[in-house]
Amino acid sequence: MAEPPHTPTLPSELPVVPLRATVVLPLTVAPLGVSRPISVEAVNRALAGDRLVLLLMQQNESEEEPTLDDLYRVGTVGVIRQMAKSPGGMRVLVEGIVRARAEFLRNERGVLTALLKPLPEASERTIEIEAHVRRLQELVDRALTLATGLSPDVKTLVSSIDDPLRIVYILASLLDMRPEDKQKLLEENSLVVKLDAVAMALSREIEVLELKGQIQSKAEKEMTDAQREYMLRQQLKAIQSELGEGEGEAAEIRKRVVDAQLPETVAAAALREVDRLERMTPASPEYQMIRTYLDWVLDIPWAKTTEDRLDPVEARRVLDEDHYDLDKVKERIVEYLAVQKLRQSQAARSPEPPALEATEPVRPATVARMKGPILCFVGPPGVGKTSLGQSIARAMNRKFVRISLGGVRDEAEIRGHRRTYIGSMPGRLVQGLKTAGSANPVLMLDEIDKITVGIQGDPAAALLEVLDPAQNHAFRDHYMEIPIDLSRVLFIATANQLGTIHPALLDRMELISLSGYTEEEKVHIARLFLMPRQLEENGLQPAQIEITDDALRRIITDYTREAGVRTLERQIGTIARKVAARVASDPAYTDVVDARELDEYLGPAKFRSETAFRTSRAGVATGVAWTEAGGDVLFVEASLMPGSGQLILTGQLGAVMQESARAALSHIRQRASELGIPPDFLAKQDLHIHVPAGAIPKDGPSAGVTMATAIVSAARGVPVEADVAMTGEITLSGLVLPVGGIREKALAARRHDVRTFILPEMNRPDLAELPSEVREDITFVPVSTLEEVLRVALPASTHV
Repeated sequence: MAEPPHTPTLPSELPVVPLRATVVLPLTVAPLGVSRPISVEAVNRALAGDRLVLLLMQQNESEEEPTLDDLYRVGTVGVIRQMAKSPGGMRVLVEGIVRARAEFLRNERGVLTALLKPLPEASERTIEIEAHVRRLQELVDRALTLATGLSPDVKTLVSSIDDPLRIVYILASLLDMRPEDKQKLLEENSLVVKLDAVAMALSREIEVLELKGQIQSKAEKEMTDAQREYMLRQQLKAIQSELGEGEGEAAEIRKRVVDAQLPETVAAAALREVDRLERMTPASPEYQMIRTYLDWVLDIPWAKTTEDRLDPVEARRVLDEDHYDLDKVKERIVEYLAVQKLRQSQAARSPEPPALEATEPVRPATVARMKGPILCFVGPPGVGKTSLGQSIARAMNRKFVRISLGGVRDEAEIRGHRRTYIGSMPGRLVQGLKTAGSANPVLMLDEIDKITVGIQGDPAAALLEVLDPAQNHAFRDHYMEIPIDLSRVLFIATANQLGTIHPALLDRMELISLSGYTEEEKVHIARLFLMPRQLEENGLQPAQIEITDDALRRIITDYTREAGVRTLERQIGTIARKVAARVASDPAYTDVVDARELDEYLGPAKFRSETAFRTSRAGVATGVAWTEAGGDVLFVEASLMPGSGQLILTGQLGAVMQESARAALSHIRQRASELGIPPDFLAKQDLHIHVPAGAIPKDGPSAGVTMATAIVSAARGVPVEADVAMTGEITLSGLVLPVGGIREKALAARRHDVRTFILPEMNRPDLAELPSEVREDITFVPVSTLEEVLRVALPASTHV
């Protein structure tokens, strides 16, 4: 046995570089990344001296500052050939020289140093060693024929090296051996054992290459020319099949479907799609479509529900806490909860039904489950329709989801797109269920009257099934194509008007009218809800600002004319922002805003009472109309001028309103003498009827009485009473027919300081629904004929 040539003379002590999961072998070159302070200091000390370090692998790679017990004793003495700085540390190129044992380890000012004992290795060419070397060369040749990525230079390198020990270490560094196996190879003293260990590792590598070739051949046979670009995915599938690991993602989805406890029909449909998924390649476009569909099936809350709060008293308390007035809506929700509570109590007391035959379907959920009502809140903007839905959800302890239908013109928005289209997805109802995460949420269909018919179909027709309690237990979305139970959902629709809603859709909903608020109600709402919210949004404390009730009333009358309270809240917010700007400069600033100071905060008043001014001349009558924003006052002007008896109508009047004007004129001409008008008053005169605000279209029959009064006033030359407003449809015989929107019209009349309100006799029952303060401030005069109207509106007349 001979010593290896060129064995360097080593110092007795060297700095130690601990390695994580890495073994540097002698007679090889290896790049290392050095980042730990203890390793950086060791490299710096070596570079300052003879560039030699001892490389030891850690037994536990998680240790940041290893001790002697944490390191293997046998390592490699290496010389640092190159060093380069890198972010967070340095990169070094180390050449292994010889084995060595660390006899003693110590930490000297942050640097690990070790006392060395060199472990030189013999390298003698015996017949046995020669046989092992030739076996290695043959294995290398065989590996080169199997591995296309292996460089042919390896064969030349192995055949050109005469030292068996160098061959062992070079092949070991090239092979994918575990760090522990390399450490054993380093510690082994017998060259024959080392050669045999490398040969076994190389043989295992050859077996892996042969199996890889078989897998690749198997995958290529299954592919067509159009699928060759998906070779890598097919190879992965073949590998999973060879290892018995199942079908990967498809197997995971199948397990999710089984564990989800879906309804029987839904589970069967989902499992059919999983079967299709397993037969497809993951690279197929349809694969991702099915994958997305199954995700939607699993995301829908089929059996997840929130427990309803069935305490009517507590629910009413929550509703009162969030909203002022609106008693009808609150009573309806309390009734629903009370009935559901009684039904569940009755179901709990009733005896169990007798056992049924196996062929009879059993639906236990229907015993105690009550179908959710379908409500429709109708009213002008700003009266709290949307926020009331949120309060209902909170009172019932349900999830709330709002679905905006304004401008929707595609049926697929409701029913979803069919899966044959690229980018298809479920409709908004299924998306709302997913968002809620429960099968019994409160779904608000906001602005249902703003749905329009497009070339893609009528969304309102698609809602017929959704809002029908007899059908929505098995709603079918075009994307899902499985029955979805919507019977437990509480649907709440909102609308500003009913005229644009499909009649069949109206028939399925329970209409609840939310009219505008009176001045007193607005003051209460501002004090209880609007002001606290605006103070919080503008960072003010209640002690820093106070708005008196007189100021609130003046804001309501002089700065806002609306049925709701949105503009009122904006005006309060304007005042709060101005006060906040002063408080930011002076933290001790406080302010009490009175009615006289509003001009300083809000500028000049935007609205003034103009009824007396507008009706000061003959031929002008005050009418009250219903609009989407509530009620409003309009002034009808009639004027006679020289002409040939023509009737001129201006002001963008609709067809119905024009017919009302002609009917009123015909009746007046027929009864001219009894009304104190010359029978030939139109023989040499034209009649011009104009309704101001000409830029706004107007229609409807309810202005008939107003136009007739204006014509009589113009013909007599007598002004109409300034504080009188009226509504009603006129017939050719002078009868006054009933109209709608009495509450909204009465509230609008009160906002304009009207003191006498003329309405049709048949609308007398509607007065019972008016607030008490409105009935106290306005004198309501029910009438049946035009003559009765004129007695009130033109009291100076002695002809009627």
